[in-house]
Amino acid sequence: MIRAENLTKRYGTRTAVKDLSFTVHPGTVTGFLGPNGAGKSTTLRMLLGLDTPTHGRATIAGRPYADHPAPLTQAGALLEARSLHPGRTARHHLTALALTHGIPRSRVTHVLALTGLTEVADRRVKSFSLGMGQRLGIAAALLGDPAAVILDEPVNGLDPEGVRWIRTLLTTLAAEGRTVLVSSHLMSEMALTADHLIVIGKGRLLADTTVTELVHQAGGTTIKVVTPEAARLRTLLPGATAITTTPPDTLHVTGLDAPEIGRTAAAHGIPLYELTPQTASLEQAFMDLTRDAIEYEGATP
Repeated sequence: MIRAENLTKRYGTRTAVKDLSFTVHPGTVTGFLGPNGAGKSTTLRMLLGLDTPTHGRATIAGRPYADHPAPLTQAGALLEARSLHPGRTARHHLTALALTHGIPRSRVTHVLALTGLTEVADRRVKSFSLGMGQRLGIAAALLGDPAAVILDEPVNGLDPEGVRWIRTLLTTLAAEGRTVLVSSHLMSEMALTADHLIVIGKGRLLADTTVTELVHQAGGTTIKVVTPEAARLRTLLPGATAITTTPPDTLHVTGLDAPEIGRTAAAHGIPLYELTPQTASLEQAFMDLTRDAIEYEGATP
C-alpha cells in the first residue's frame, strides 16, 4: 500500500504540492493524472524519498521508503528511464542494482526476458533507443520482485506492440495483488488500463475515484439520435437537453435514456435511423475537471 498524508512541498515561495492525501491500494492499477506543472513528479519523488516533504508524510508498506532494509523489494520505480551510466550494458546495470540487495543473478535474467531485452542485454545502453531505454527502466523497477510498482510515463517511446505489452504487464501485476501507481498523460491508455484514478491540479487533490465515476460525473451518457424529423422530436423531449449537430438530422440527447426516446418517437410516428448511447470519454472528463488547474495553455492557432 502507498500512502500520502498531507504532503506539502515548497520551493522558496512556490508551493508545488499542497496538503495532498491519498491511498493507493493493492490489487488495482491506479492512474496518477494531472496537467503539466500539477506536482505529479514532485509527489512521486516524495513517495520515494528523493525529495523531503516540507510537511506531511509518505509511506510505502507502512514506513518511509528509505527506512526499508531492502527498498527494491518493497517498491520498484521508473522516474527517469535514461538515468544510468551510458557505458554500461543492460545486464551490467541490472546486476549492479541486484548486488546492492542480494538479488540473485537469475532475477536479472528473468527481468531481461520479461521486458524483451535478452538479445540486447550485453550492448551498451548509450546505443539504446528511447523505447529500449524505457524497457530497461521497467526491468530495473521489477528487479526486486516488489510489492508495489511506481511508473512515470511508462509507454513513452514504446511502439504499438510495446504499449500493448505495458498494458498487459500492469494489469497482470495488479492481478497478482501488487500495488500499481502509474503516471501518464495518455488518457486513452488510462481508460483501458486503470481501475482507479488520482487527479491533481496545482498541487492539490481534484479527484480520488474510479474511471467510471469520473466519466459519469463529466456528463454520463449521451444518446445519439438520427431522424429526418429531428426538429420535431426535439420539441417532444421535455426535461432533456437535445443538441442538433451536423448533419441536421442528428440529435445528441442527455437527460433521457434510449428506451424513453424510442417510445416517444414511436408514439408520434417519428422514424429513427439510429439510437445509440455514447459514453463521455475519459479525456473529456479529465479536461473538464482540470480546466481551472492548467498552468501552461497554448493559444489556438
